[in-house]
Amino acid sequence: MTNPTNSTAPAAPFLEMRDITKTFPGVRALDGVTFDLRAGEFHALVGENGAGKSTLMKILGGVYPYPDYGGEIRIEGAVKHFRGVRDAEAAGIAVIYQELSLVKEMTIGENIFLGREPRRFGVIRWDELYARAGRLLADLRLPLDPRTPIRNLGIGQQQLVEIAKALSHEARLLVLDEPTAALTDAEVETLFRILNDLRRARGVGMIYISHKLEEVFRMSDRITVLRDGRTVGTEQTSALDERGVIARMVGREVGDIFPTPDHAQGDVMFEARGIAVEDPHVAGKRLVDGVSFSVRRGEVLGVAGLMGAGRSDLLMAIFGAHAGRTSGEVRIEGKRVRVESPADAIRHGLGFVTEDRKRFGLVLDQSILNNMTLAGLSRISGRFVTNVDREAAEGNRSMRELRVKANSVFTVAGTLSGGNQQKVVLAKWLLTNPRVLFLDEPTRGIDVGAKQEIYAQINRLAKSGLAIVLVSSELPEVLGLSDRVLVLHEGRVTGEFTRGSATPEKVMACATGRAQATMNAER
Repeated sequence: MTNPTNSTAPAAPFLEMRDITKTFPGVRALDGVTFDLRAGEFHALVGENGAGKSTLMKILGGVYPYPDYGGEIRIEGAVKHFRGVRDAEAAGIAVIYQELSLVKEMTIGENIFLGREPRRFGVIRWDELYARAGRLLADLRLPLDPRTPIRNLGIGQQQLVEIAKALSHEARLLVLDEPTAALTDAEVETLFRILNDLRRARGVGMIYISHKLEEVFRMSDRITVLRDGRTVGTEQTSALDERGVIARMVGREVGDIFPTPDHAQGDVMFEARGIAVEDPHVAGKRLVDGVSFSVRRGEVLGVAGLMGAGRSDLLMAIFGAHAGRTSGEVRIEGKRVRVESPADAIRHGLGFVTEDRKRFGLVLDQSILNNMTLAGLSRISGRFVTNVDREAAEGNRSMRELRVKANSVFTVAGTLSGGNQQKVVLAKWLLTNPRVLFLDEPTRGIDVGAKQEIYAQINRLAKSGLAIVLVSSELPEVLGLSDRVLVLHEGRVTGEFTRGSATPEKVMACATGRAQATMNAER
């Protein structure tokens, strides 16, 4: 359903991008892309990872300066040549990237006016800086003290500070790249309220990039689809449906995105008993408090809960990443094992696809091959000498099996799209030959086509007998993939459901602490 506040936009576009082309060594990233935006319009830009969305926005934001690209950019009819980010900002364009650019050790006010601090005779006028920042936050109805350090804010609040910073430049065009990827439902509502206010009160036009199509249909006036660096088309949101947009994105009709589970469950492979994690910042507080669960061979156990419920901390603790503040017991095939470090976890057959692939999952300036073999090199090559031929053969096999789109295993991982990076992280852990695989937000920030491939791979791994623990903030993902669902609230288990008994209403009731339910999956 489209946003009921959508307004009738004027015919003349505020922004026009005509026949934009951009080539990297060996790759034509953009091939004659056309895009426009009207004042006060909410225009969604969608496509698979690698379709060219980010490249197009980096051209608009001055990151790729003129004349390093072909084509023409017009603002209110006038041709613009952006030779850097400051030129784009001067034209009223602000881009908020998925990786936030705030300085954590500085305050909100310092970040908002960084490099543009009000000065008198070369001395920063701190009272004026904080007063202006305070007025800006008040205009956005954000109850934040501008003197608060950024490190004290949650991700959602940091995202809103980025918007305040953009508006301090008097931006007339706001680009938002996956702005809700790490936000809670309440923070998403706050963000959407602010964006709608900006459209109505200031006439700010917005380009919205997101893989969450329900948000695209809720907020946008028009949708433009890119595929393989080309414009597939632009249409009014009201004339489209989700299935049609997906078909345009991937170039084919997409059926049910979740595979039909066809894996049989065996004996209990893994048990966690009474896992607890102490908060490193608050004495006596537990991030995880006495959590116990088991998972069988060939089973996918989904772990649901709201942000801050302790899901990621639970997996990190079991994997040995919270040494010194973790208690509890871990058993593999009935035998108690000691896991005091990730190296211990790998040795005992645990694999862990982490939530933040860029920080913890990949070495971005290394090749696909080096990343794939990083955790399992001793198994592949022996203890002292690297068998380069075997290493390359294993990497090429994994690349084929997971359908990683790249020229070769020697391609630098940081140049891949998000979906292909995620496949490399998954390949890395599969090459350790794990018995238990933890997947923490395995499809965050990747497109629907790549998601479908990851889902099919999860089903195949379960069918091969692997025990899988899946954490996801997307409830349809948990319900669509899991044989059982464990629900956490404030570090404790508040519900457990079989596939047949789990419903969105029941899971959310437990996730919010409004109910507690335990279903015996063995009945």
